[in-house]
Amino acid sequence: MTALAPVLEGFFTKQLAQRRVSAHTVASYRDCFRLLLRFAQARTGRVPTSLDLADLDAALIGAFLDHLEVDRRNGIETRNLRLTAIRSLFAYAAVECPEEAGVIQRVLAIPSKRPNVTVVSFLTVPETAALLAAPDRSTLLGRRDHALVLTAIQTGLRVSELTALRWHDVTFGTGANVHTTGKGRRERHTPLTSVTARLLQNWGRERSAGPDDPLFATRSGGPLSTDSVEDLVDKHVATATSTCPSLGSKRVTPHTLRHTCAMNLLEAGVDITTIALFLGHSSTRATEIYLHADLSLKERALARIAPTPAAARRFRPPDKLLAFLESL
Repeated sequence: MTALAPVLEGFFTKQLAQRRVSAHTVASYRDCFRLLLRFAQARTGRVPTSLDLADLDAALIGAFLDHLEVDRRNGIETRNLRLTAIRSLFAYAAVECPEEAGVIQRVLAIPSKRPNVTVVSFLTVPETAALLAAPDRSTLLGRRDHALVLTAIQTGLRVSELTALRWHDVTFGTGANVHTTGKGRRERHTPLTSVTARLLQNWGRERSAGPDDPLFATRSGGPLSTDSVEDLVDKHVATATSTCPSLGSKRVTPHTLRHTCAMNLLEAGVDITTIALFLGHSSTRATEIYLHADLSLKERALARIAPTPAAARRFRPPDKLLAFLESL
């Protein structure tokens, strides 16, 4: 039997290091295997350090994926993302542990699920205003949350990019912007509006923050986790729903704030290529979802089309015999 621990350690220290994956990818894979090992411990009764690679067989992985969807209420995209991490580990194990080929091949054969193609969810102007007003700005954490939500909506940063921001990543003054390294190690500078820049500058003075301090810190001064950001968004959405009931019918996540930024740009007449650059997309294909979501854009396109001439025709009842057959 092949012990899991050295394989998993080699995967992170050798495979991912040689591939030079981004810190975001390492963090995503780490979180996946933390969840998987805890699940395996609960199923097998064995602590993670004593698990063998064969313990993570296709049946256990399949049950873990179901657990993500049913118990943790993760979406299909998250389920597929976790499966990608698991496949990456087992592809590495196929080379390092050929004696486990049977187990490995069955895990690698687990298919991804096709997600439903849905229209993206975003906040309207009244909903945005209600969410920004929800944090209690008489408290330190309330001011932090207000600054975070405003920055998220204005910049469209991914939640992992928001939590990774340090003060040295922010440039104030003329050309105010935030510097981030996103997916695929793509660096970009996202401009800040004067309102956002001024708010962040005041927030920094209040915190007496150093260059390497997190832009949005916990009570103890460490960076917020992505789960913490999701929790604070849930909290303030619940508060904002009392003044803006339409928020209650939407599932608002940190990614919804990113969608809101994109839709605001689209409504302002910014072309899709510029929006792709703003959001850090590798191509405009990922940005086209916002065209489908923009009903007003479709309505303006329809208004440019000349109405189709249709002569009014007098109603004639159908033949009685045909009507009888159609009623059967």
